[in-house]
Amino acid sequence: MKDQTALTTRDWLAIERTKLANERTFLAYFRTFLVILGTGITILKLDLFADLKNYGITLIAIAPIILLIGVFRLFKVKRTIKKHYKV
Repeated sequence: MKDQTALTTRDWLAIERTKLANERTFLAYFRTFLVILGTGITILKLDLFADLKNYGITLIAIAPIILLIGVFRLFKVKRTIKKHYKV
């Protein structure tokens, strides 16, 4: 008799796709973090944007928050996948 808890190949592949999608989402958060941080630093360093200095500081302050959200979400979804599918 077949074990009811065993995953079929289709189910296993679906779980793997979900894991990869989670990692891609984290990379999107990381890419956004880098762009916002780089933009903030550029605004502060270029004299051309001296009147936007407060905007640059705000971007630099927001960038780590975006990264933390991405890391938190990555591990939360990983934990959910492991708990739900017991893999």
